[in-house]
Amino acid sequence: MEFSELIKARKSVRGYQQKPVPREVIEDILAVAKWSPSSMNTQPWYVHVVTGEPLERIRRGNTDNMVKGVPPKRDFPMKESYEGIHRKRQVDIAIQLFDVMGIARDDKERRTDWVMRGFRQFDAPVSLVLTYDKYLEPAAISQFDLGALSHAIVLAAWERGLGTVINGQGIMQSAVVREHAGIPDDQNIMICIALGYPDEDFVANTVKSVREDEANFVRYVGF
Repeated sequence: MEFSELIKARKSVRGYQQKPVPREVIEDILAVAKWSPSSMNTQPWYVHVVTGEPLERIRRGNTDNMVKGVPPKRDFPMKESYEGIHRKRQVDIAIQLFDVMGIARDDKERRTDWVMRGFRQFDAPVSLVLTYDKYLEPAAISQFDLGALSHAIVLAAWERGLGTVINGQGIMQSAVVREHAGIPDDQNIMICIALGYPDEDFVANTVKSVREDEANFVRYVGF
């Protein structure tokens, strides 16, 4: 597949087959993704590939904490809520997803269950947890590099018939992830990526987000 076709075809997958992903396939994806751009070739990333019982413990821990009302705690500060046009875009994709899933606005139980799917890492068979060394803080450039690696991972996975969703909810209880994935204390957890074979019968997987016209975000200077 040509790159322009690949990047347009990829979409977030939120429902997965309970089919194991062979380790060699993941190794192949990461061997490609590591060629992502990196500031001054620092390559600040670590990838912790989690499956099986450790991932189940993370799901349970995340879910239990959220049900108990334990406040989310990430390893680095970030804006937890959006406003203006960013909030509108966030709401628009939620409306698309709830529409196809048949989740009514006043259906609190199913809306809550949908949110909890994120904390369960969308029940995917694999979670990739991306981290970087704490001593790199303030780590904006390193985080930028991990973003580039994430993009490469999701494209390489899609090319191989695997779905992904970059999932901030899955690491909002970072202490849980750190414990059960065995992540060293000298690394900060940035994000996780759910990975697996898409469940074609899961209707939310038909949703593809829209993108703004370039006129709304591009300026040409000196042309």
